[in-house]
Amino acid sequence: MSHPPSATLTIGLALLLSVLSVRAEPSIPQSLAAELKADRVVISISGKVFTEYLFKPDEKHPYFFPVNGPRTGRSVTTCRTEPYPHHSSVFLGCDKVNGGNYWQEGLERGRIVSKNVKLIRAAGGEIIIEQDCRWERPGAEAPFDDHRRITISAPSPDLRLIDFAVTLTARSKVRIEKTNHSLFSARMAPELSVKAGGRLINAHGDESEKGTFGKPAPWMDARGTRDGETEGLAIFCDPKNRWHPAPWFTRDYGFLSPTPMFWPENGFMEFTPGEKLHLRYRVLIHAGALSHEQLQAEHQRWPDR
Repeated sequence: MSHPPSATLTIGLALLLSVLSVRAEPSIPQSLAAELKADRVVISISGKVFTEYLFKPDEKHPYFFPVNGPRTGRSVTTCRTEPYPHHSSVFLGCDKVNGGNYWQEGLERGRIVSKNVKLIRAAGGEIIIEQDCRWERPGAEAPFDDHRRITISAPSPDLRLIDFAVTLTARSKVRIEKTNHSLFSARMAPELSVKAGGRLINAHGDESEKGTFGKPAPWMDARGTRDGETEGLAIFCDPKNRWHPAPWFTRDYGFLSPTPMFWPENGFMEFTPGEKLHLRYRVLIHAGALSHEQLQAEHQRWPDR
């Protein structure tokens, strides 16, 4: 069925407005400030804490918590709550690395130790953090060093962005066995999960754990409503990442992680000494139930893709 030119123009304009509406409220970048402390970086937006990036000397690994929603000011993530105390809000870790566990509780099993943190940009339109870490385990050779560059911004009152880039360098031969505990992850607040009436949807429109588990996708969004406000968190994967698009390990209780480690071709993955693994993710924290078109537009808007 063909449409007259005026109808076609109207349809096209409607689609364009749908895509652009995520930034139409209005698209005014917010001012950020960061304070580097002994064991964390505190990031504030307009004088209110947005998130803290923690790297305490007695921690399992660095992580972000809280990750506060733009409207409620409450964290859209949970941290180390039962029955899964090994979920640290937004974090990077991995189990079964040369026999060590750099994910679950127990420092003697392995930990990711912060060696150096620099606050490259402490105020203005974006915050930039650089950090060097070493993966350590008592009595064993460290499998990885990693370098992180974290950029945080707020392009509008209803959007927050955490860009997380990490380069892992193998210090020796590294073997990672099949594991469901691996790489970059987020754990939503229970009241925003599918089990509480929220939604989990990927770039292909698949929903919930049943529809998304094990399926490759460039991004995933989780959102829910509490106190009358809808807020959520999306993870975008850089197309240059190894294994892109990665399959996702998802749970209806609020866990999402783009990782191939649960589906390795030979039951394991190996890295040679000096081999580097570059990974980049964007975490988008949003107010409102963003449409598929809006999320896709945000993914396409990601710079340096």
